[in-house]
Amino acid sequence: MSQTAPETKIVDSYKVSCDGGEGALGHPRVYLQIPNEHGWVECPYCDCKFVHKDHEGKAGEQAA
Repeated sequence: MSQTAPETKIVDSYKVSCDGGEGALGHPRVYLQIPNEHGWVECPYCDCKFVHKDHEGKAGEQAA
């Protein structure tokens, strides 16, 4: 059984929230702060990656 890769969202705020996006099937809403030096943060529940638009293209290299 294969799993799909976690979603990546480009955002224009350094403060984001995530609830899994599945309504009742999602997860508790969490509020995340994107660090300026990295430009991205991952949700601890669903592994969705939030990348600030100013760091788009650079965030993938730093995650490895």
